[in-house]
Amino acid sequence: MRRFSATNPPAQPPSPCGSPLAPHGPKPTLRAAEPSTAGRLRLRLRPTAEAAVRAGHPWVFDQSIRSQNRPGQLGELAVIYDRRDRFLALGLFDPDSPLRVRVLHVGRPVQVDRAWWRQRLVAAMQRRVGLFYNRTTGFRCIHGENDGWPGLVLDRYEQVLVLKLYTGAWLPHLAELTALIQAELQPRALVLRLSRNLAEATRARFQLHDGQVLAGELQADRAPFLETGLRFEADVRRGQKTGFFLDQRDNRRQVEALSAGRRVLNAFSFSGAFGLYAARGGARAVTDVDISPHALEAARRHFDLNRADPAVARCVHETLQADCFEWLSQARTRQFDLVILDPPSLAKSQAERPGALRAYHWLATHGLRLLRARGILVAASCSAHVQADEFFDVVRQAAAKARRRFVELATTGHPADHPATFPEAHYLKCIYLQVS
Repeated sequence: MRRFSATNPPAQPPSPCGSPLAPHGPKPTLRAAEPSTAGRLRLRLRPTAEAAVRAGHPWVFDQSIRSQNRPGQLGELAVIYDRRDRFLALGLFDPDSPLRVRVLHVGRPVQVDRAWWRQRLVAAMQRRVGLFYNRTTGFRCIHGENDGWPGLVLDRYEQVLVLKLYTGAWLPHLAELTALIQAELQPRALVLRLSRNLAEATRARFQLHDGQVLAGELQADRAPFLETGLRFEADVRRGQKTGFFLDQRDNRRQVEALSAGRRVLNAFSFSGAFGLYAARGGARAVTDVDISPHALEAARRHFDLNRADPAVARCVHETLQADCFEWLSQARTRQFDLVILDPPSLAKSQAERPGALRAYHWLATHGLRLLRARGILVAASCSAHVQADEFFDVVRQAAAKARRRFVELATTGHPADHPATFPEAHYLKCIYLQVS
């Protein structure tokens, strides 16, 4: 069975999805979930929302809908018309969410059939050809709205694919979507992950559950893969996100480049990836701190998987189970040369944003207390409701308030396989400060 890898694209003329671009035989079509007697679901938007959609924003909220010709069904294809009754856009309708429509297409009318969806998948994979090489076999294939698949992500861990849904609008189309992914990407296994808001309702209504294997055979819950030559395992059925935080790959490589001879603190370590990169980069010692014993077990396992690397073998690896906020407040006697602060999202809504900014300031302040002279602070945020500039500012302010002179080494955002094409998509940011 031929399989696609962005690290090893097939020779032409096959497509980067591992199968020819010539038409396939009859296959299921991703169709709108609408009754044939009801007619097309037609929406018109308020002026501000209409302008936003025309400019490419992929979300339509319930308050933005000015008129609707009839109630819509979950997963139905909704057509949006402008104020002059001309076609504007189409998207997937979700009556159960305030985010009522996930926009699929803007511009001229199109026929949404299997060929259209297939081309979307091909395009997403083509954008990733050349991004990775044969020492990286874990990456994001589809990054939701940013790749034209709103409310859906698809991650690859070697020959295991993980499909995560953030809207129920995809559920009526899941069988067809599964068939398309199987035909084009030919995974050994395809695993379904569901966002928290979907998990319970999906089990009752669609008889689906989080972690379900949709196709193929999953040999183990932990899927092995490579990242820049390091060996990792993704907990694809029960782990956070799709089993691993692929979006921090570039920052991990930067940490590796800064770690030679340093003692490194990796707070909120999860499965220890930052610490492992630091070890390969020549760190003398790495301390991983996380509240989850399962995560720390994974961190130890990842170090063991990579002991063949001389630098990893030499590094002293320590794991501590603790609430990182409590540990940082009590660990004043510990000193490090590099401190990594990569907490989970601290702002799940706009209302939580002020508290998140205070928390980031607190974390930076306490991380700085543990830094030796000429040490490096690496502070990251994955909170979409916190803007990059304001996050960077609170970290700088913490350093200034602590009277630590600093040189700003870098600020970073999203890696290439996690493109961000609209404001709310810019969730990831990281800043590097070297202090006096």
